[in-house]
Amino acid sequence: MPAPLAKCRCAVVLVVLCFLSASSVSLLPARAQAHNKTQNVIFVMTDGLRWQEVFRGADLALMTKDEGGVTDLPELKRLYWRQSQEERRRLLMPFLWSTIVKNGQIYGNRDRGSDASVTNGLNFSYPGYSETLCGYPDSRINSNDKVPNPNVTILEWLNKRVAYRGRVAAFGAWDVFPFIFNEPRARFLVNAGYDSLNSLPRSARIDLLNHFKHETPRIWAAEPFDSIPFYTALEFLQVRRPRILFLSLGETDEWAHAGNYTEYLNAAHRVDAYLARLWNTVQSLPEYRDKTILVFSPDHGRGELSDWKNHGEKVPDSKYIWMAFLGPDTAALGERSQIPSVTQNQLAATLAALLGEDYVAEVSRSGKPIRDVLPH
Repeated sequence: MPAPLAKCRCAVVLVVLCFLSASSVSLLPARAQAHNKTQNVIFVMTDGLRWQEVFRGADLALMTKDEGGVTDLPELKRLYWRQSQEERRRLLMPFLWSTIVKNGQIYGNRDRGSDASVTNGLNFSYPGYSETLCGYPDSRINSNDKVPNPNVTILEWLNKRVAYRGRVAAFGAWDVFPFIFNEPRARFLVNAGYDSLNSLPRSARIDLLNHFKHETPRIWAAEPFDSIPFYTALEFLQVRRPRILFLSLGETDEWAHAGNYTEYLNAAHRVDAYLARLWNTVQSLPEYRDKTILVFSPDHGRGELSDWKNHGEKVPDSKYIWMAFLGPDTAALGERSQIPSVTQNQLAATLAALLGEDYVAEVSRSGKPIRDVLPH
């Protein structure tokens, strides 16, 4: 073969190979998205709920007046105490154990060799939410002050994509969430604290919820009872049908700080009922049914025994958390045991990967997706 012709053919082959290689890279997200059944995300967080109650149920050592401020022990035991650990946890969180764990996965039972933890080292709320939502800790996020987050959250990242633009919303009990999401920059709805919801058409239900926000007695200055953000988010879900819905509830943390173990358990039980209501709602709607992932996790843990009221850098055990997943692409592996540890900074990339998006490719600091949660 003449040398010039050989060089020409080699050049053509190289061009074709380069084209195919580039095409395969560019098509990876599209192929992943086509392969994934998941099209929507509902991410629920409950502030500071310990892994101990999630996996062991009510703690008898805290069901006392001195440790837990308990005033009616017989009634509390009737509601939440059984000799069997499995029975106790099902009493406390029946939907979690009967539906989420049965059909999905849960991580974080340290008794069974499954660790889940934060990586920010501070073990309190703003750093925990930022790590969860951005995929990495940031030393600049070192307080709960109302400072706009300099980092882009996974919700903002998704909202910049055409498929999700205008279909992302966040609701929270805590009034710091507009700062955690940096709402003016993020340009999606963040409704939190006692703020009215004004982005939906006026209706009797919305008017009532807004009245509740303003007229219910305020036990805590920074957040209302969980029922208010929950029902506001539920109403928004049914009217606007977002593809990405975030909801954070706060009573589990507030009652724990107050040393009220009875109300702490009641709050955890209500959160479980809210999860059931959300899940039943999305399964009743064609655009969500069998196309939606439900993710459930806290922002931080709490201490053991007398330290159960507290968390933070000086309470090392409060770094331990848990995380649960239920959706069409997540294998029903149930309660995980004897597996490598997972971390809070993996959640953002995991949510993106479930939607067929590669978050780590753009945000290299992020933790990697949890592979067992993804389709195989």
